[in-house]
Amino acid sequence: MLEVRDIETYYGNIPALRGISIDVPEGGVVAIIGANGAGKTTLMKTIAGVLRRRTGTVSFLGEEITGLPSHKIVRRGVALVPEGRAILSRMTVRENLEMGAFTRRDARKVSQDMDRVMERFPVLKERAGQLGGSLSGGEQQMLAIARALMSAPKLLLLDEPTLGLAPLMVADIFSIIREINAAGTTILLVEQNFGFAVSLADDVVVVSKGQVVWTGSPEEIRGDTEAQHRWLGV
Repeated sequence: MLEVRDIETYYGNIPALRGISIDVPEGGVVAIIGANGAGKTTLMKTIAGVLRRRTGTVSFLGEEITGLPSHKIVRRGVALVPEGRAILSRMTVRENLEMGAFTRRDARKVSQDMDRVMERFPVLKERAGQLGGSLSGGEQQMLAIARALMSAPKLLLLDEPTLGLAPLMVADIFSIIREINAAGTTILLVEQNFGFAVSLADDVVVVSKGQVVWTGSPEEIRGDTEAQHRWLGV
């Protein structure tokens, strides 16, 4: 579904990604893990068109999307839930959700998706008229995921969805991601919580200093203590 080939992304003259290549098969969950500063968030932003790569290609469903502006990538079916959630704090929950559908013109289906999102996230339905900034951290994470779902994505990019959340809320987010994937949405997940990532994933990619240094199954990374110590500090 998603093919990333030899991507290099720079901040000024400083390379953040150094020839990264990954594949995300349709229907699966791929987890990208690594230490702080490894380049995980840069990779997600590059795929989503928020950052421009210097070299390399990104293809989605067989068509190259390299260099497209982010709103056109959203229209193709790729949605990013960014690190830190990026909630529109002075807009209501419902308005945040409506913003998630800003690229769509199918008003009837948007209305249907709004109803589905409210059913899937009852806490958001209860707080539909509240300002986004008034929600708790876990509720804001749910809102960020729900807002992305309003674009009707085929591929959902989740960047650190458990960051700063209490264990009970992490369990809720885990269940939500499982449900979204089971309903047919492919997921690319960036996560520092090792246990969370490998419990969700079908495939694991370890990134260090802007490069892919290890790939394999969750079972393989669980059994590879050398890789865990060397690349993850586990």
